[in-house]
This record gives sequence, structure tokens and C-alpha cells, in this order.
Amino acid sequence: MEVDKAILETLQPSRFLSFTIPNPNPTLNPSLASPLIRIAVLDSPIQPSSPLIPSVAAMIVPKHRESDWIFSTESGHLQLLLSSPNIQRLILIGQEQQPIINGSSSSSIYRRWIDPDSLNNLEISLKPLVIALSPKSYFHNENLEVPFLCYEDNIVCSLVLEKCIGNFVGEMLVEDVEIEGSDQSREFRRRLRFKRMPNLVQTEIRIVPNKVSCLDSVDIGSNSMEFSPDLGVLVHAYLVPMVASLALIGSCIEKYVESGLRPKALCLGVGGGALVGFLKTQLDFEVVGVEVDEEVLRVARKYFGLEDGDLVRVHVRDGMEFMDRLAHGDVGNIVPQFDVIMVDLDSDDPRNGVSAPPIEFFRRDVLLAARSVLRESGIFVINVIPQSRSFYEKLIHEFREVFPELYEINVGNVENFVLIAAKALPCSSSSSDSENKFLTKLRLAISGAYMDSINRIGDASN
Repeated sequence: MEVDKAILETLQPSRFLSFTIPNPNPTLNPSLASPLIRIAVLDSPIQPSSPLIPSVAAMIVPKHRESDWIFSTESGHLQLLLSSPNIQRLILIGQEQQPIINGSSSSSIYRRWIDPDSLNNLEISLKPLVIALSPKSYFHNENLEVPFLCYEDNIVCSLVLEKCIGNFVGEMLVEDVEIEGSDQSREFRRRLRFKRMPNLVQTEIRIVPNKVSCLDSVDIGSNSMEFSPDLGVLVHAYLVPMVASLALIGSCIEKYVESGLRPKALCLGVGGGALVGFLKTQLDFEVVGVEVDEEVLRVARKYFGLEDGDLVRVHVRDGMEFMDRLAHGDVGNIVPQFDVIMVDLDSDDPRNGVSAPPIEFFRRDVLLAARSVLRESGIFVINVIPQSRSFYEKLIHEFREVFPELYEINVGNVENFVLIAAKALPCSSSSSDSENKFLTKLRLAISGAYMDSINRIGDASN
């Protein structure tokens, strides 16, 4: 694709261009050694509030991640741009993508490679190219410097296991990754990602190598290496605080268990099934899961250890529609009396960046349906990734119109909050927490994390 340089002289909101050019320095750096290099230019959809000099930045795509949707798609590029405040144009430079063979790109394993000196020389050599791709107004006052951003995540190496397409979520992939361990130990994970929001990990579980006595010998890229899901631990940052919310109703659950009943959970958004599996195996819940895409469930069963049975029933349906049918008694084999509803659904519009839950959860009829299928002591737990503070405050306002008691847990990762809505004040108990078998089990299952970090949200009118 030939590009008229003149069109790059001005900013145009949401304009995205992708093209290849001959590599000006193919022998300078092994991370950019292909004969052709791919250039992608994206202008921010958000126009600056004042006519200031536009902020421009460039980024070199990590070697062997050229086909990663984070760098190869417009939606991934947009999320990179939106995560860099005040950037009006982001330029990505990387090796030409690997050819497509039998429906998927050749399986080159990614291994992190960083050489600061070599990378600095590469950035210097690319300076004329980056300047040529910048808007003319950027060089007001003879500014000739374009900063290079460095993409950083915790992945040491990765390998895509499968790419497939769902009728609702579109393209998705399953990958095994090794991540940086917090204590120098090796950590292996399996992830599910959607192309429409590639920077967001939909499901992440810990995996353990089969028949290996020493982790030093483990190689994700080895054809003989097999891993098994570890369903006994939650590794996704917000899932532990979601489960910790059960501490609010621990006394009520204990009473049900003592009378021979199992606690019941409704999970809207199954994904790979990490939360569903944990509630069943670690806390002895009966779980009803709802997932909109059958292909996601196939992947969950094949790669993430999801098992349907008497204690886990999964339905293929829109979560809000299913909850409405429950509220009206239209799901004949399910008694709509849940101890907890857990919602793990994100917005499917990448133009707004990563956000959760979908805007439809602001609707009063949705909240009333949720309230009606809960026990009197039940709670409604939602993973929230707010677009802005006003988004979060509006969500709280709408929930307060239906639920008298609201609580929150700050996940501590800047992005997520867990919002908890209750029909009534938490039930009290004459016994201490140490005598409550369910709370003891809960504390052991999640190492007590977040159980003491549940904060009541006061009424704004008081």
C-alpha cells in the first residue's frame, strides 16, 4: 500500500493507516531485521480541548509478537494509544507479519529479548522515519524529537495453542504463557483473549506441567510438554475480591449448610470458567453459569478444565435475558433463589477502551430482575472497570435506587473495583468467625485476601 505523505501532515480523529516499506537498516538490530517493516499510524479519537501542539509517540513492536492482536489490529493499537495519556498519534513499527499457513500464522514462540543499547541505536536510526510520519504542527518551535514508548508486560514467553471464531465474540485465542514470578519462581498461565479487545485477558488460570520434577526443565514451546489446569487458585486480579464478597453473607451461608443445603451462585459471563470452577471445587457451591457464545464454552471445556454436571449447569444465552427469564419463572428447571449473582461481563465496544459492566446494567429492569432472583440475604457482585469516575458514580446511583445496601472492594490495580449490592443488612451471627465453618473455608481458599477490605458505600444524601 502506497501512502501519500501529505495526508499524514494533519491529524484526523480515528484515522488508521497500515502499510509496509523496505527496511532501511535490516542488519542493525535482530528485532527489526525483516526485508519489509510494517508501519501502523493511528490518530486519537479524542480531539484535544485546546489547539496545543499535538503529542506524538512511536513504539517498536517486540520481536515475534508482530502477529499479536495487541500490535497487529486497529483495536489493539487503539487500546495502546488510550493507555498513553494525551497522545494524539501513536506510530507502531515492527517486522512484517509472518505469512498465514493453513489458516493461522506460523507458530513462532515468543521469548522476551531486551538489549537496551541495541534498542537505543535502533530508535536513533528510525528517527527520520518517525519524523516523516508526524503531523507538521508537531514541529512548531523546531521540535524534532519524537519519544519512543516501550511496551512492557509480565510475559517471559508465550505460545498460541488455538485460534477460533465464536458467533458472538468473534475471533479468540488460547495461549500458554510464562510470566515473571514474584519470588523468582517460574509461573505458567493459560489465557483466553478476544480479538475485539486484545489487550484485555478474558480468562487466566494457573497451569502446572505434567510429569516434571524440576521447573527449570520446562519449556512452553516443547512439543512434548503438557500442562494441566490448576482450579484450586484464582490468579485473575479481580476474581479473588469477588469471591471475598461472600464474607458479607457468611453467617447466612453457614446456616444453609448446617441445614443440609448447598449455597447457590448465578455467574453471568463464564469465559474459561475459572470462577465457576473455583466456587464448585473450593467452596462447594451449586453454580448456574450463563455464557452467550457456545464456542467460548467449547474452549473452556477443552483448555480450562470446565466440567458440566449436577453442580455446574451452563446455559448458552445472553446473561441479562436469562436473568429476566428467571425473574419471570420462565426457566423451568431452576429455582430462582440464589445466594449470590456474580457478573463478569465487559463492554464489547473497544472504542471506549476497556470498561465493565456493559452499559445495559444501568437499566432499572435489569437490577430489579437481579434483586428478584436473590434470596433475602443474597448479594449482587459486579466486576467494574469504570470509563471514568462519573461512570462509576452513575452506576452506584442506579444501584442504590434498587438495593439499599452497597459495598465496594478496591482491587488495587488502578482499573478494577468490585461493587456489591445487598437486599438487606448482612445477617449477623452469635458465633465468632472462627466457629463459622464456611468463613474458615473461605479464608483458607483465598488466603483471607480482601475479606477485611469490604467498605460500605455511604448514602450520598447523608
